[in-house]
Amino acid sequence: MESISGPTMGSTYSIKYVRHAGLPAPENVRAEVEKILSEVDRQMSTYRSDSDIERFNALPANHCRAMPAPILELVRVGEQLSRQSEGSFDLTVEPLLNLWGFGPQAREEKVPGAQALAEVRQRVGHAHLRIEGDQLCKDAAVEVDFNSVAAGYAVDTIAAKLDQSGIHDYLVEVTGELKASGRKPDGAPWRIALEEPRDDRQVVERIIAVDGFGLSTSGDYRNYFEQDGRRFSHTFDARTGAPVSHTLASVTVIHPSALMADGLSTLLLILGPERGWDYAEKHDIGAFFVIRADTGFVTRSSHAFARMSGEKTE
Repeated sequence: MESISGPTMGSTYSIKYVRHAGLPAPENVRAEVEKILSEVDRQMSTYRSDSDIERFNALPANHCRAMPAPILELVRVGEQLSRQSEGSFDLTVEPLLNLWGFGPQAREEKVPGAQALAEVRQRVGHAHLRIEGDQLCKDAAVEVDFNSVAAGYAVDTIAAKLDQSGIHDYLVEVTGELKASGRKPDGAPWRIALEEPRDDRQVVERIIAVDGFGLSTSGDYRNYFEQDGRRFSHTFDARTGAPVSHTLASVTVIHPSALMADGLSTLLLILGPERGWDYAEKHDIGAFFVIRADTGFVTRSSHAFARMSGEKTE
């Protein structure tokens, strides 16, 4: 078993894989992986002003800019998820995140005034974006934030590179987004622990075997603030311009694409325990819900999740 890891996207990445004769040396694998992560950062980071997407974000309304193909791909995925969630999921919520105190340009965590919120909401909405050839265009001063999909995209890209290199037994993790394929050296499946959404300690809620799927968990339990006895999470519903306020603490999605698992876990968390559950069942999405209750936490697995992870259905 070979392992490589390092810093990326303000967090870390780690890769474990089974090395056979004739496969690339670990230092070559590391170089390829870090090249991919560096490219994702250069194109998609909202924390560096020279990234492709931040150059676009700095443009005023009614401007276009040529963008690399991966950015256009993620914008199209964002548009699809926005349509399917009736506008609740949106890649252009960064000004809202900043206003409420969660974004890269945030100043303080607080509930904004109605006038400030109304002004910022005019600069939010996927409908203000369009793609013309290789150009991304905006008709309002929107800012695109790929934090809900970039890590999943990076995982898929690394996994495809490993497969192309002849490495088919691996576990790829980037900032918590995962993809597993094949088996460990002893023939056992890759097993992933799903944590209970607690901010005081780590508690394993469930362990599942994963082969050929991406896995993403979104939760509101690590990034939030409290004001006047209310809890405000960093997960935003673009339709209301405010953080979500429901009892869904976290949701894990299992999907053949880590990119789609990443986006869908955010989408379902925004929709909440009822709308999210209905959406997952309607679209046959593998989703594991952890819901706050008076006695602690209640869990629910969609039928697709049970099927893909080998669980028994409810």
